[in-house]
Amino acid sequence: MARETTFEIAIVGAGMGGLASALALAKAGHTKITVYEMASDLGFVGAGIQLAPNMARILDQLGCWKKIADEAVQCADTSIREGSTNKELGHVDLGYVEKTYGYPHMVGHRSSLAGSMYEACQKEKGVTFKFRSTISNVKFVPKPSFKVTPRDGDPYIVECDILLGCDGVKSNTRVAMLQELEETADVVDSGQAAYRIMLTRDQMKNDPELLALIEADTVTRWIGEKRHIIAYPISNKQIYNISTAQPDTNFAEAPSATYTTRGSKSAMMQVYGDYCPMIHRMLDLVPEGEVCEWKLRVHSPLSTWVYGSMALVGDACHPTLPHLAQGAAQAIEDAAVLGVTLSPKRIADRKTESINKALKVYEKVRKQRAEALVELAAENGRSMHLGAGKAKEERDKIFAALKTGKGPVPDKWADADVQRMIYGHDCVAEAEKACQEEGLSAKL
Repeated sequence: MARETTFEIAIVGAGMGGLASALALAKAGHTKITVYEMASDLGFVGAGIQLAPNMARILDQLGCWKKIADEAVQCADTSIREGSTNKELGHVDLGYVEKTYGYPHMVGHRSSLAGSMYEACQKEKGVTFKFRSTISNVKFVPKPSFKVTPRDGDPYIVECDILLGCDGVKSNTRVAMLQELEETADVVDSGQAAYRIMLTRDQMKNDPELLALIEADTVTRWIGEKRHIIAYPISNKQIYNISTAQPDTNFAEAPSATYTTRGSKSAMMQVYGDYCPMIHRMLDLVPEGEVCEWKLRVHSPLSTWVYGSMALVGDACHPTLPHLAQGAAQAIEDAAVLGVTLSPKRIADRKTESINKALKVYEKVRKQRAEALVELAAENGRSMHLGAGKAKEERDKIFAALKTGKGPVPDKWADADVQRMIYGHDCVAEAEKACQEEGLSAKL
């Protein structure tokens, strides 16, 4: 009986979606999960990341939240400021978040999040990692299959029962699926790029204004025309994480496939040249050779995330701009729902039709929500990047009203109604409900 219900699950990509999917499926009872990753290891990569309650709830259920929380910083409040003057436009106390949703809004390091999920996966006997492995030649019938090319070995073919494409915005599995369906999903040039900067406490300690930033439990956003900076302390306040968004003019001559370019410190200082002196001092702490700029890329919505026994996850199907800080959280929600719909007992007959039905329930639960948040993130960026004119005047009136405790927050990330929609959503409960509605009952 055990042999009959053992599924070969292949996960392409060990990013947030891949790690969370492997862990959720292992917790659901699957015992043969292999994760294929191009990189040599996870490494100490990335920068800061916001750890919202909807993410924390899932990670707690998966048993890996405590270590992440221990290394993170709890956000007491957020301050939205005018970049040119440092004048506070709006302030929101975030103390109610934990009382309302059971978890506080926290910020941490991406390596802490990924590392904790990876450690949790390593404790599961059913999860195996294949690093230094490139995937190509994806096929979908009669079962999913693909070629694995190890960096230090001979290529081989893998056939599996279920294939999950968790390989990011440049997903090869998405490309293969769309080719099979004779469809396209155009890359959408957002026109935006980002600097991601991490300053140490030691770098900031001799400037009282900057030291006050890393000492505070505050997420600060400085906004201006077509650009903004968002920053917060991480790693027990030993690092100050800074992320920007601005026009991607530095990519004008770069190949279309390029997502990262070595940046120029003088160009960065010029982009924020009309920001206040404190911002200049902060950015000037970045060593010349450590300025990198990322192109913020998305693609047009897909008609489907599922084909046969294969499904896309995370940035492979719903890449987003960072203006709601929900990219990783939405990939982790995907994983949690897959843990429900692909429960071994729900697909125990092993039929391709049953697996496809389970994946279609996953798509039904996740697609509309994830795509709505993608659009809301883009809308929030447009609102925060307004230049002089009537729209900006109206936005700033709303900010002014906020100081008296009235009305919505123009920065949707900090708006209570938007937070209710995002943080108050229980994707696991929604998935269980959808399984019942679609007749995808656990077979005992």
